Amino acid sequence: MRLDDYIRNIPDFPKQGISFKDITPLLKDPNALQYTYRAIANQYKEDEVDLVVGAESRGFLFGVGVALLMNKGFVPIRKPGKLPAAVFKESYDLEYGTDTLEIHQDAIRPGQRVLLVDDLLATGGTAKAAIELVKKCGGIIVGCAFVIELTFLTGRQKLSPYPVYSLIRY
Repeated sequence: MRLDDYIRNIPDFPKQGISFKDITPLLKDPNALQYTYRAIANQYKEDEVDLVVGAESRGFLFGVGVALLMNKGFVPIRKPGKLPAAVFKESYDLEYGTDTLEIHQDAIRPGQRVLLVDDLLATGGTAKAAIELVKKCGGIIVGCAFVIELTFLTGRQKLSPYPVYSLIRY
């Protein structure tokens, strides 16, 4: 299956000069969505994975599906103020300013092996922050899986030494 057939390019969104990669056509096609979940889960079927994590919000869409296929639990990484128990926080740089992500302090037991799943790898800031949160919990990153990777933004390098897998590369 050619997954890039299910990605719509929206020129000049959210601002002039940006070509937005819209995943909604992939999400609404059950065959493409199932293929995406299976492709990521199959990539890691030989690895010891205890949990799947995904960052708000599109990481939830793909992480939960992959976790179900792998028969693993899912841990959400959220924006500030969304988790009710004690949290670890990690801030990261955006193009203009900073943002913060949080994880429950008891979400991952020390030594648990964790797969990070998200829709897009661009500059790597969100994924790197998610990795740092997993590490604060004592988790071990097995790999980082993405539906789309924007290679020209070199986010993969920011995630080194962790292995990165992406289904579609632009």
